[in-house]
Amino acid sequence: MRPIVNWLLRRLVQDGELTVRWPDNQITRYGSGGPPSAAIHITDWPTVRAIARNPWMGIGEAYMNGGLTLQSGNIYDFLRVMLENVEYHQNEIWLLRLHASLLHRLRPLLQLNNASRARRNVAHHYDLNGRLYALFLDRERLYSCAYFPKGDETIEAAQQAKIRHIAAKLLLDQPGRTVLDIGCGWGATAIALARDYGANVLGITLSSEQLTEARNRAQAEGLSNRVRFELLDYRLVNEQFDRIVSVGMFEHVGLPNYQTFFNTIHRCLKPDGVALIHAIGRFDGPGATSPWLTKYIFPGGYSPALSEVFGPLERSGLRSTDIEILRLHYAKTIAHWRRRFAANRDTIASIYDERFCRMFEMYLAGSELAFSVQDHMVFQIQLARRQDSVPLTRDYIARAERPARRQAAAAYEDTPAQLHTKFRSP
Repeated sequence: MRPIVNWLLRRLVQDGELTVRWPDNQITRYGSGGPPSAAIHITDWPTVRAIARNPWMGIGEAYMNGGLTLQSGNIYDFLRVMLENVEYHQNEIWLLRLHASLLHRLRPLLQLNNASRARRNVAHHYDLNGRLYALFLDRERLYSCAYFPKGDETIEAAQQAKIRHIAAKLLLDQPGRTVLDIGCGWGATAIALARDYGANVLGITLSSEQLTEARNRAQAEGLSNRVRFELLDYRLVNEQFDRIVSVGMFEHVGLPNYQTFFNTIHRCLKPDGVALIHAIGRFDGPGATSPWLTKYIFPGGYSPALSEVFGPLERSGLRSTDIEILRLHYAKTIAHWRRRFAANRDTIASIYDERFCRMFEMYLAGSELAFSVQDHMVFQIQLARRQDSVPLTRDYIARAERPARRQAAAAYEDTPAQLHTKFRSP
């Protein structure tokens, strides 16, 4: 199987340099010799066979299981060499085109995500030990793309800027607005909308771990009368709201369910209401989720091209009143997460094990590179049932953010040591 892997790497790695030590200790170099560069050791022949049969699954599992080790650089450096070349040269290689075509055909099956499957998919990732997320996310555990108005904010400041940006687009111009938060996570956004904007919020999730934490936070802040959390599938919501927000949840809906998702928003949004969807998308058109990511990190997950979003959105009767593309913001966000994960790696290994740490490192490094060197981005789509539900120009967004930005600036500039002291693990 070495000839197959050798042929694949020779065709793929044209920019940068990859050095491979084979199980018999022979060394082969690929690429142009310039940066980026990495060196790996494939330690046994079964790993070579696995990579030949299914390159991306084989590489991911080999790194997790120790069949692929780093001789120089780290997993980020190795994946940068690979993914930069995939971005520019994958279509030149028939084997990779074949894998991509098969994955594309399997998308409807892999993304069915009915209610029971959606619950299992969410539990796979979000019901992990809560200490894990406390060790690499910001102190509010906001697990989605942050917003960097200047570019050099701390992760705490950038995540709060994201909430303010979203709140501005939701036009929370008076207390008492009712808000549905679809995929509320650990409750930070819902609690902020209730506390800072006087909204009455229903947050829904399919994660029992997130539900418990969110309810505890609302109670600790004295907001249980204005924000409630339920373990509920979005398809079962049977109320109407002034505002609807969904942050980082649309990636778990699945292509076969897009029409149901947007129909649900239309049904649950009051006639003069406003909604906002914040989700990962693709610049380069429809694609497929990495099989390794589907198996180990986000079963049923998919980040769509906008061309796949707007058909069902338009058929639902909703109007797209504002669209913003956040370029590179998620790369910056994940870079913060990677550094925090690395700083707390020993503690995380004591919670899980070394194999889990390697899996998560690969997930974070690959995800950051998907936004920095490949085709991923984040979109925010503001929706309404009526065109006159929002102002004529976007000036209101900056005006709404400005007072809150000044007030929050000092509150989220703590040092990492101070943040660690402040955070109380469940």
